[in-house]
Amino acid sequence: MPRIRSTSIRAALLTVPLAVAGVLGIAAAPAGATPHLDKPLTCRGEGVDPRARVHARTETVIHAPLSTIWKLQTDVERWPSWQAPVKSMERLDHGPLRKGSTFRWTTPVPPNPSTPATSLDITSTVGQLERDSCIRWTGPAIGEGLRIDGVHVWQFTKVDGGVLVRTEETHTGEQVEADVPTATRILREGLEGWLGDLKTTAEARIGHHGR
Repeated sequence: MPRIRSTSIRAALLTVPLAVAGVLGIAAAPAGATPHLDKPLTCRGEGVDPRARVHARTETVIHAPLSTIWKLQTDVERWPSWQAPVKSMERLDHGPLRKGSTFRWTTPVPPNPSTPATSLDITSTVGQLERDSCIRWTGPAIGEGLRIDGVHVWQFTKVDGGVLVRTEETHTGEQVEADVPTATRILREGLEGWLGDLKTTAEARIGHHGR
């Protein structure tokens, strides 16, 4: 579950308990994105919640080495350094991110028709991970008058000139299900914001500013 921008929640539901990567239709895909909506994204055979009513997916090509992108995404303790919506981060285990790893982080949530402004406290647990290929995490995001249970999948595939990064996330919970269109919009905006920050940061590290 993911994170929040001025008008959207992005809470990272990284299959580490819930990386609420976005919360609460539909915005344009990020530059360079080429949607492939043929089948759900999976990591080691596991995907998002097929029963969830709040669901979003997007992708983009990042012109940077896979090793750079993978390190940025899996070094969760450094997320606040390149994702402004991530206000705090605590790794609850040690060593490289792996199956069973957990982390706790916070991100603000703007007011919306269903809930007041609040801060989400997210605990994410990695359920599946394949190095340089995919990550899936799940977990709860809890704030004042708000609980979201999310599943978040990421896939990384080398393509000509870079890496195709795909992400898909689902949210369930009484509050988000009370206004599915709004929750879906906010989730999608959150995912697009996350991908945009990952792309900008990874490309800047190798000099591809603005590419």
